[in-house]
Amino acid sequence: MIYPKIPLAQSIIEICHAKGVHDIIISPGSRNAPLTIGFTNNPKFSCYSIADERCAAFFALGIAQQTKKPVAVVCTSGSALLNYYPALAEAFYSQIPFIVISADRPFDKIDIGDGQTIRQENVFINHSLYNANLTEEASEENDVFINEAINVAIARKGPVHINVPFEEPLYETTNKLSVDFNVTGLVIPHRLVDVDDIIAFSTLWNHSKKILVLVGECAPNSIEQKWLEQLASIPSVVVMTEATSNLHHPSFINNIDTLITPFSPSEFLELQPRILITFGGMIVSKRVKAFLRKYKPRHHWHIDEHRAYDTFGILTKHFSVNPNQFFKQFLPFVKDIESDYKATFQNIHSKRKVKHAEYLSQVPFCDLKAFESILSSLSNEIQLQISNSTAIRYAQLFDIDKSIEVFCNRGTSGIDGSTSTAIGAAVGSQKPTVLITGDVGFLYDSNALWNNYIPKNFKIILINNGGGGIFRILPGHQETETFNRYFETSHCLTAEHLAKMYLLDYVTASDEASLKKGLSKLYKQNDKPMILEVFTPTRENDKLLKDYFKALV
Repeated sequence: MIYPKIPLAQSIIEICHAKGVHDIIISPGSRNAPLTIGFTNNPKFSCYSIADERCAAFFALGIAQQTKKPVAVVCTSGSALLNYYPALAEAFYSQIPFIVISADRPFDKIDIGDGQTIRQENVFINHSLYNANLTEEASEENDVFINEAINVAIARKGPVHINVPFEEPLYETTNKLSVDFNVTGLVIPHRLVDVDDIIAFSTLWNHSKKILVLVGECAPNSIEQKWLEQLASIPSVVVMTEATSNLHHPSFINNIDTLITPFSPSEFLELQPRILITFGGMIVSKRVKAFLRKYKPRHHWHIDEHRAYDTFGILTKHFSVNPNQFFKQFLPFVKDIESDYKATFQNIHSKRKVKHAEYLSQVPFCDLKAFESILSSLSNEIQLQISNSTAIRYAQLFDIDKSIEVFCNRGTSGIDGSTSTAIGAAVGSQKPTVLITGDVGFLYDSNALWNNYIPKNFKIILINNGGGGIFRILPGHQETETFNRYFETSHCLTAEHLAKMYLLDYVTASDEASLKKGLSKLYKQNDKPMILEVFTPTRENDKLLKDYFKALV
């Protein structure tokens, strides 16, 4: 076995292994050479080399998203580290275990004009759950910091930062470990709902005829089906889910925007819940957030082991337990009361589905029509990754087969790493993966394709509407040169040459017939990654989408 000669590097590597951190994404550099040597020469680790640190971090995020285990990213000193920030922030808000290990210059080299030096200590302090600023020599104190950083990433499900100063020489190796490192245990408490809270809050529940359960992003199969069945059986309870909720029941409402966008003020008032219960990650639908902020429930309970955001300005209780534990303790105390709340919602939802089908049957080819064709064509049992902005919002308007696992970086809702995350997720899950992305997000993260680990059956469906189409449906849109250049990001670029450069298969579509043919080619190709680029009419999409919502009434 070959080890780096620097004892501190040995300690980090051995503690990572002892604590189950086995996926290591390394960006080439010199200052991190001791870590690179140690990780890559140890068969206990799976190491990946990705040059662009921003892409590397999102790739790592995708693996961690799927494995639920911490993944480490390793970089050299200087500005390389700062490129991890977007993915680290996403990990923070999406509660994904994520470890940044940054090589640094010794403390006496900082702020003296030396190359590739910045103030690296605590650089992520606003979004990192723990910051371990190590000293140069291996020590018991450094071991404590390394252990605690990894423990926090696992127990609190989020990002941590370990900053490691190395002095030259950096490339020397040895055949023997020279450190007696310490590994501290990890204790994750099993949290329970307080009995007094069960009594008090179940009493509130049992006197409420209008209870709305709104579910954000959830990992597939994370909520036990028996609790979903029980919630679905209660007439006073409406369950609203999103594509990223990965929860399914015939009585759940999973097209929130389609349901509530046409509501009149009197309908909003009539359907205003008394109790709002939320669990899962961030909510995609802006419309449901606007509804609940204006027509506030009297009570808002959020169920999450770690945190509760006051998204609607009325948070009254944080149950800091796992949702399964909450329902296990709470639902036995729930009583059915006479209510038409669920029946009213289901009646409206049924009518909306009819109007939805009628409109789609006569609308010309556009973003909306493309998403209808794409989502209905997907194979069962795949993983679907969706980019932010327009793509995820269109996907919310359609039903997606319950066998398909859906993911999107909704922690910060950024477009900056969707492709990299999807590739990492495909590697982490080893499932057939399809990414649906918009043109701006795809181009923004085009370095994601500079990656030697893209699975052969990885597929990208790129919706190219010539710019940031979502801005056309926002209030205040005007057809001016300023808008087109500075908001919509108008362009005439395609993915053709990127596909050629990175050796991906490539096919295009621009109407229903060519889209059908393109999808057929896409799904048949499993020998190399492939891009299907779908061109839609830039200046018609927003009008057709607005007409869609009007047609639902």
